[in-house]
Amino acid sequence: MAYKITDDCTACGLCLEECPVGAISEGEEKYFINPDDCTDCGACAEICPVDAPVPA
Repeated sequence: MAYKITDDCTACGLCLEECPVGAISEGEEKYFINPDDCTDCGACAEICPVDAPVPA
């Protein structure tokens, strides 16, 4: 199951650099995870200071 990023995202960019498959991109107000590319590794959730990435 892919991860998604909640509205708690502060757009700090840590997850973008941590994603091993490049599934995360910058949106207008928060980051976005492409569910087709996400491998459910959880690296984004582990590094996020506000726990914004959650299983979809």
